[in-house]
Formats: sequence, structure tokens, C-alpha cells
Amino acid sequence: MAVLVAQEVPTSSSVAVTHGPAGVGEARHRMRTQLSRSGVSDTVVEDAELVLSELLSNACRYGRPLRPTGRGGLEDDGGIRAAWSLDQSGGLTVEVTDGGGPTRPVPARPSLTARGGRGLTIISALAKDWGIRDSASGEVTVWAHLTAPEATRTPTSR
Repeated sequence: MAVLVAQEVPTSSSVAVTHGPAGVGEARHRMRTQLSRSGVSDTVVEDAELVLSELLSNACRYGRPLRPTGRGGLEDDGGIRAAWSLDQSGGLTVEVTDGGGPTRPVPARPSLTARGGRGLTIISALAKDWGIRDSASGEVTVWAHLTAPEATRTPTSR
């Protein structure tokens, strides 16, 4: 006799990440695990991981750490916040929030030999849409919305 145990999988999650490269891998692993358990296609999960990596890297490079909230946790130690959520149509939104910075994210046009500057261009290619939200407290959230690829249609015979 087989026993099945139903495990509730959240449709959204938020995680505090250290302000630096160390937290990127941990956040990616956590998101991958949760999305895979939620039945999200491997293609979307892989795209979401890349988007999350780019957003976190940009936040660490250009943004300031979040201001202390007084609630403890990594955010109070100068972290950033990563979040993702699934909507009812199967879309996935990935967000990263930092303490703001002197500039706003804009896609760059790097030279062919440039070592960086392609992150938002990659996000634009993978996401259906992306944008920026500024809060009154100075926090900046960059988000990207991904959707599952359309099923391949096969021609019907007549």
C-alpha cells in the first residue's frame, strides 16, 4: 500500500539575502526547489534562476543594503530581499529589493568586448515584462514577469 503525503507548496516566497555574491546561489537554490515542487516547467525555472541572478547581482553592485527594520534577520544586517510569486495563469514574478542607489536600472549597450552590462538585456529577452518600483522609504524593487512558453502546435490534418 502506497501512502501519499500532500505537501503544501507556497505560491510566493520572500527571502533575505546577504548584500554580496554569497547569497545569490542560496536564493537560486531555494527558488528552484520551491518552483519545481509547485510544478513549474523546467524552462521557466531555468529562466527564473537566470533572472534572479541578474537582479541580485545588479542590486549588490549598484544598490545599497536595505535599512534596518528592527525585526532582525539578514535585512537588518545590510541585506537585500528576493521574492517570487506565481499567479493563477501560471505566470511568475521575480523581484529584488535593495536600499536604492544613485542611479536607476536601464539596459546598457556594451561593446562586444565589454565584460558586463548585459544583465537587463538578458532579462528583457527572457521576461514578458520588467520594471522598477520606488518606495517612499528609498527602497527600489526591480521585478520581471515570466510566462510559460506556448505549447507547440502540430498541424491538424483534414
